[in-house]
Amino acid sequence: MGFWEIIEKKGWYFLTTLLDGWPETLTVAIGALIFAVIFGLVVALLRLSRWRMLRWVSTAYVEFFRGTPALVQLFVIYFGLPDAGVNPSPMQAAIVSLGLNGAAYLSEVYRAGIESIHGGQTEAALSLGMTPVRAMRYIVLPQAIWTMLPPITNFAIVLLKDTAIVFAVGVVEVMPLARFLVTET
Repeated sequence: MGFWEIIEKKGWYFLTTLLDGWPETLTVAIGALIFAVIFGLVVALLRLSRWRMLRWVSTAYVEFFRGTPALVQLFVIYFGLPDAGVNPSPMQAAIVSLGLNGAAYLSEVYRAGIESIHGGQTEAALSLGMTPVRAMRYIVLPQAIWTMLPPITNFAIVLLKDTAIVFAVGVVEVMPLARFLVTET
């Protein structure tokens, strides 16, 4: 039986089988994206802090998570944390590991976006009586978001593709279902 005959005969079966994995794929991707977006902003703000210790800790975090493979981080969280008394489910380990990895990358996007705004904007806000936190929230971040939006969108696409590694800890998403279809045919 040729390729097109298989597609003609089992096309609907292939499509429905692959679609069965999308809820898990999207759950991991959206969960990790939300985690990375929020925690990445916190890390970026720590990297821009006046206090040297906070800058050092956040820089060490970014360098560690950007310098180690995401699959290794996933294995450490899923297989290593039970030794510390924490037993994450495969889905939890996937979201946390991809989220921590993504937060390191997004923190650099945030930091670059914030630093792209001229310092005079912050000085003007402070001279008007705003606190540094309010200046960041109402003046700097709204301007920087336009610089940060394209890389954040690119990160979201890459994260969706990176969810393929979570099958290694037992999350049944699109990748293992595709592998099943390949071995079946």
